[in-house]
Amino acid sequence: MHNNKKINCLLVDDEPPALEVLKKYIGAVASLELAGTSNNAVEALNFLSAKTIDLLFLDIEMPDLLGTDLIRTFKNPPKVIFTTAYRKYAIEGFELDAVDYLLKPISFERFLKAVNKVMETNFKESDSAEMNAENPVPHNFITVRADRKNLKIALDDILYIESLKDYIKIVTLSKNIITKQSISSLEETLPNDKFLRIHRSFIVAINKVESFTNDTIEIARHELPISRMYRHEVEKLLNV
Repeated sequence: MHNNKKINCLLVDDEPPALEVLKKYIGAVASLELAGTSNNAVEALNFLSAKTIDLLFLDIEMPDLLGTDLIRTFKNPPKVIFTTAYRKYAIEGFELDAVDYLLKPISFERFLKAVNKVMETNFKESDSAEMNAENPVPHNFITVRADRKNLKIALDDILYIESLKDYIKIVTLSKNIITKQSISSLEETLPNDKFLRIHRSFIVAINKVESFTNDTIEIARHELPISRMYRHEVEKLLNV
């Protein structure tokens, strides 16, 4: 059974007319609930620190802090739909695992298409959670869908995981496996004592790390970047 809980939304835009349009659209969709609005990213950051939000409608070009930079401040950000007048941020937006990227002026039809993506994702996550509750996954392997099969991958065989937009590549001791899944959703299923996020596009197996610097980690002759966002956690765990 799917969860019928409403999706809490926060609107962030420095243009009042744009906020009013999105408020009207949210009010017309029964599954959405407006938790608040903000006209700048810093104010939104304070709001998100105090309340749990399911979905963020986020403008990009705003005073003080870009919307894309706001998302980078979170280790586990809420689902985000970027709303902007500029196409130039599209690639960056999707690299940040955005659900969708809406160009202003935003039509109601296009808004609904983006919201439906969120609802489909929520249903899949709900189904997955119910299956895991009934059939708990042992801590020594994960299961992914690839090549029209469910593949069991031993955690001890994983070297690292790389994000490829809507897909991820799991690099193991013997082969590479590509599956349609976000790196953030897989991260939630991995044990924290065995795996470490070092970049928005990379998770590494801690015991497979061969060498490291302040900026890179080497695993099986692969040199992987450490981003500023995750550097503190990497230094803390690896004692750089």
